[in-house]
Amino acid sequence: MYDVTSMRDLGIGVNSVSGFQTWQIVSVVLAIVGGLFVYFTFLSANNEGKYTGFLAWLYDFLHFKKMFLETILKVTYIILALYITLSSFALIGTNFLLFLMTLLVGNILLRLTYEFSLILLTICKNTTEINAKLKGKETKKETKTEEKEEK
Repeated sequence: MYDVTSMRDLGIGVNSVSGFQTWQIVSVVLAIVGGLFVYFTFLSANNEGKYTGFLAWLYDFLHFKKMFLETILKVTYIILALYITLSSFALIGTNFLLFLMTLLVGNILLRLTYEFSLILLTICKNTTEINAKLKGKETKKETKTEEKEEK
């Protein structure tokens, strides 16, 4: 039915699979080398505050100083709540009790799940803020101690 030579002409067969596997290996090696290079050069602690504009945004993004998960969670919550509410109306004609359960329990469970996720994010933010404030106090204490020793 199909001639093997015509399949090779189309790029289908062993060569395309081995090319894919080769590219996967090359991709892994390049990703490791590139990741280490970016980490030790661009993301060095010595570069903090040196960049402006897009590079400053990229530096903060790669250091996870700006979290996008909270916004993504809020948007997906709204989408899923609307989906559960609207899809529950399809159950009115089938089973009214199932409609009410889906409408109420589905939205309550969704809300609880997202609130728990947001609480974890809030704990993370608060811990980061407390840590930053404590580092600031330690620096002030060190300078006061040095001033007292100088006197």
